[in-house]
Amino acid sequence: MQTGSVTTPFGRRPMTLGQISRQMAVKAVKSDAVAHKWQVFKDIREARELIGATDRALAILNALLTFHPETALTGDAELVVWPSNEQLMARANGMPPTTLRRHLAVLVDCGLIIRRDSPNGKRFARKGRGGEIEQAYGFDLSPIVARAEEFRDLAAAVQADKKAFRVAKERLTLVRRDIVKLIETGIDERVPGNWGRVTQTYQQIVSRLPRSAPRQVVEDVWQQLHELYVEIRDVLESFVKNENPDANESHSERHIQNSKPDSNFESENGSREKKEAGGSAEENDNVRSLPKRELPLGIVLDACPGMRELGTGGEIRNWRDFLASAELARPSLGISPSAWREAREALGEQHAAITLAAIYQRADQISNAGGYLRSLTDRARDGKFSTWPMIMALLRAKLDASKPTETTHGPRPAGSADGAGALRASDALLRTLQKPRR
Repeated sequence: MQTGSVTTPFGRRPMTLGQISRQMAVKAVKSDAVAHKWQVFKDIREARELIGATDRALAILNALLTFHPETALTGDAELVVWPSNEQLMARANGMPPTTLRRHLAVLVDCGLIIRRDSPNGKRFARKGRGGEIEQAYGFDLSPIVARAEEFRDLAAAVQADKKAFRVAKERLTLVRRDIVKLIETGIDERVPGNWGRVTQTYQQIVSRLPRSAPRQVVEDVWQQLHELYVEIRDVLESFVKNENPDANESHSERHIQNSKPDSNFESENGSREKKEAGGSAEENDNVRSLPKRELPLGIVLDACPGMRELGTGGEIRNWRDFLASAELARPSLGISPSAWREAREALGEQHAAITLAAIYQRADQISNAGGYLRSLTDRARDGKFSTWPMIMALLRAKLDASKPTETTHGPRPAGSADGAGALRASDALLRTLQKPRR
């Protein structure tokens, strides 16, 4: 190994205190030290970001190592190699000369190699009479031996960090799954609580997670989600503990029997809610006599103007926007995913969304939107429910509300765009709405 004094680079290349420090560390290596060059190179490649090396620089280091014939590098061996730039470029997959020089400088700055420049900057070796090498000028690979343990520790640290990152992402995935499942359980089992607000809190926390999040961000988001998970779990566990075995059995039986509406829907108040949102019993019995064509989107939005607030920019341009707004309205009404799924299966996505929009419009008059939707779903399965009477009832209520204004100022034309008269309906439809109710 090179044991002379500190060597300085040729030409305009600067000398730094870091280079002096690394050359001193090389001199302190024990003569019996041994390092497997390819194992050390593997550690360097693993820890290249901590070392500061680039991919191109490691490609050059790999080429330099191939110029030394021995695989095991020892502390007492001469480890200087002197390939020309042409040879290095060939073994570095045809790297351009300017790129080669730039990344050789990176290897020197990272302390992976040491320059041993000759007086004229050329790389060569001088041999003695017996053929042995007396003096070599080129690149010294001694740091591979001197820093082998350091590189091994850095590689182990990188691997440990990757493992911790992988575990953190797994924990985040698990807590997200647990929260979603527990929220659905709370809604399906009718556990008291503001589950719409809990869902919004969960979505707000998750929205802070970027697509490619670093480990610290993942751990911070997991911590916030874990606290939310503990709160949800405590609420559900407390609800279960407060129920005795007999109550649990009767609760389960009651839940199965009343999975449609709650018992209060059979009361006078429940009958009033059904009449307001779904039309009279006579109208439901004559569903087959209703128009067969689909409800126009404009008519639905006139009957349910509250849905516009949920549209992007306060606007609903087509049925796709309307369906997206219905998905946003469902959690705020406390309707469970299972009730919403059953409604879409029985009514179809479009009519289920229209039904939900009508419920959303009358949310202040309906005490249990989820139970009411289940009731309408069951009636739809029996062929006793259609969205036409529901929308017509809302439109009729809107027209009735505008009658005092018409009495004061005179009747408005059907095409008026002012206030409650902004209905986009045909004359025939308006005449139908103005017929006296039976």
